[in-house]
Amino acid sequence: MGGRDLAIDLGTANTVIYERGRGVVLDEPSVVAVRAGTSQLLAAGHRAKEMLGRTPDSVTAVRPLRDGVISDADVTERMLRWFVDQVSPLRILRPRMVVCVPSDITSVERRALEDSTLRAGARRVHVIEEPMAAAIGAGLPIEETMASMVVDLGGGTTNVAVISLGGIVTSRSIRTGGDEVDEAIIAHVKSEYSLLLGERSAEQIKVAVGSAFPMREELSERVRGRDLVTGLPKTVSISSVEVRRAIEGPVLQMVELARAVLDVCPPELAGDILDRGVTLTGGGALLRGLAERMHHELGVPVTVADDPLRAVARGAGRCVDEFDTLHRVLVDNRRL
Repeated sequence: MGGRDLAIDLGTANTVIYERGRGVVLDEPSVVAVRAGTSQLLAAGHRAKEMLGRTPDSVTAVRPLRDGVISDADVTERMLRWFVDQVSPLRILRPRMVVCVPSDITSVERRALEDSTLRAGARRVHVIEEPMAAAIGAGLPIEETMASMVVDLGGGTTNVAVISLGGIVTSRSIRTGGDEVDEAIIAHVKSEYSLLLGERSAEQIKVAVGSAFPMREELSERVRGRDLVTGLPKTVSISSVEVRRAIEGPVLQMVELARAVLDVCPPELAGDILDRGVTLTGGGALLRGLAERMHHELGVPVTVADDPLRAVARGAGRCVDEFDTLHRVLVDNRRL
């Protein structure tokens, strides 16, 4: 009944909520279904995601966050309130909330996120940068003088940071992530097979046969969509080699971002990274061969964090479990 503090990873693809003392209590897609022409929320999370591309004219399934930031503040607030109510519907005291943000978020985008979180029921909002939260969640020793490097690959953004002595030494971010990989698959299938795919179908292909580096045994997947020539349903077979070629653009951007951060990293810390390596977090870390591709391109060891999808939420969760200890890694926030 009390106001247990929450940590929220409000991502483009998924929203993960960590409750103080309980751990991760909610992991749902950042999708909502609203009545067309209104802001009336009908469903959120998994139920709303099932409606993508399948709704009648009276219902619209939307993703209120794009590229890691809010694109529809009203719908985002309703979705967030829905998720918070699912976690603790009988809450009396409003909780403090720690919210994760991309490294390159603007002051306007940050204010929109804070306002939506306050209206969704927060007593106070604290902000932590996603790569810092990812590093904490992945168990990296952020307080040591020896540097750690983390690459957080989300649905809408990719964040790279070098961390030492409890702070971010250098970081960069791009608005490229899993969504752009899906869009590249949709564009390839459209140009090669004149087949129109939806977001869910593209994501299924990515999970089933997507890869960033050649595999010992290449895979194939049957794809169903609408033929743009005849307008009728059509099925084709697509190989992992094709998908790898199709997604080369966004994958290369992610690799080049990590290379750019290494290029500006102080020499002493670069030596640390050569010894300790790079840690991948986020849903993009699950793409087959991405760790091998980065190791091949960067020449440093690359590992994938345990449960990379929830690394950011776990790191933010440690902040609510140990507010006094980890308060210094939170972005300064004096707004009540």
